[in-house]
Amino acid sequence: MLETETISLAEAEALITRVLGAQRVPEATAASVARALVAAEAEGQSGHGFSRLEDYVAQVRSGKIRAAAEITSRKTSQTGLRTDAGFGFAYPALDRAIDWGARVARSYGTATMSVMNSHHCGALSVQVEKLAARGLIAIMVANAPPAIAPWGARTPIFGTNPIAFAAPRGDGPPLVIDLSLSKVARGKVMHARKSGRPIPEGWALDAEGAPITDPEAALAGSMLPIGEAKGTALALMVEILAATLTGANQSPEVSSFFDAEGPPPGAGQFLLAIRPDNDTAFAARLDRLLSTIDALEGSRLPGSRRIAALARARDHGIDVPRSYLALARTLANPHD
Repeated sequence: MLETETISLAEAEALITRVLGAQRVPEATAASVARALVAAEAEGQSGHGFSRLEDYVAQVRSGKIRAAAEITSRKTSQTGLRTDAGFGFAYPALDRAIDWGARVARSYGTATMSVMNSHHCGALSVQVEKLAARGLIAIMVANAPPAIAPWGARTPIFGTNPIAFAAPRGDGPPLVIDLSLSKVARGKVMHARKSGRPIPEGWALDAEGAPITDPEAALAGSMLPIGEAKGTALALMVEILAATLTGANQSPEVSSFFDAEGPPPGAGQFLLAIRPDNDTAFAARLDRLLSTIDALEGSRLPGSRRIAALARARDHGIDVPRSYLALARTLANPHD
């Protein structure tokens, strides 16, 4: 069991902001990254939280992430926006796109947001929830470095290519669904490697196509998709939206999110925001549906564990492995 330390959300954000500031990442960008990583930790997605910080720092230092990237946007239609992240962090580019998309969708009914020349975008749930909090239905997809082989093949072509969905509810928190198209997010394998722990059999295959529990071999092999052939079909759909449509690198061209070698990944993200025609009626109909599901014996609504984790994090803070915090504190004070 890893030894952890509990810190508040505010302390965690401040620490990550200081770490990135020490690498000369502009303050606004550092704060955007910190908010996203801590939000992922708070909802229990540790593979997208503090575990990423060391890799981000190494990539800023090597230039694989352009710390001071200029973000540019242009309208592709009255309700479409394409944002170029400039090979910098994904999070500030997403902040800009989502702010625009939320305003446009509230006015016109829909908005599409494309992001290209981007990087690892963490927990998609964090992003779609921002739109749902403004009364919008949201869908987001993202591509990633090759990790999943087409069904029947051994060579990874698709990323884990996650899909997220969010919808506003009446009085409660939004419904949020976030899933990787691999059986588990690849970040969990990376987290296991850094933590010195094996992974369960059934998560991944080695380079020869054999089941394994060694996370190092898993990262060199391929992740198993959800739903077998159906999962790789979904991965192809995500690839087309997140990369082919946006102009981003397609997954076979995307360099690793985990190391500082090679060129910037140049990954892509795509979001769709939809305004319900009648907010009150939509929320009531959704609540009826979800209540019916929740009332069934043995059922559990998607996102219920996430909601509970967020409540605990707000009240008590987050439990972070001491090794991650020790490294972060060293990186935040490089001259100590």
